[in-house]
Amino acid sequence: MKGEADARRAARRAALGRGRFGEWLAAWMLRLKGYRIAGRNFRCRQGEIDIVATKGDLVCFVEVKTRRGEGGFDAVTANARRRIRAAGAAWIARQPASARLSWRFDVVEIVAGRWPRHHPDAF
Repeated sequence: MKGEADARRAARRAALGRGRFGEWLAAWMLRLKGYRIAGRNFRCRQGEIDIVATKGDLVCFVEVKTRRGEGGFDAVTANARRRIRAAGAAWIARQPASARLSWRFDVVEIVAGRWPRHHPDAF
């Protein structure tokens, strides 16, 4: 029993580490594409956003999916999209120049051994 619990905790820590690395890699890739990272792991009552990136007056709310294989893009469920949209609206509401900002929701898919795949305006 104790060995199984320890193994589950170790697997969870490893998954969290992969997720953090995936978010770091996604932010790095977005910077190379000319985006400025305005925030990471924005949390509010409505939900959480992995990366908030800007390019001029465009704000991108980015969900990062790190997977060992394909299928990261499909892992963003309808419920997750709803929470991300609500959190994005909360982030926008806190900005002083919110009236002049345009925004969209992107997904960055991280697959081991491959360059991150950016899906602009994913939902």
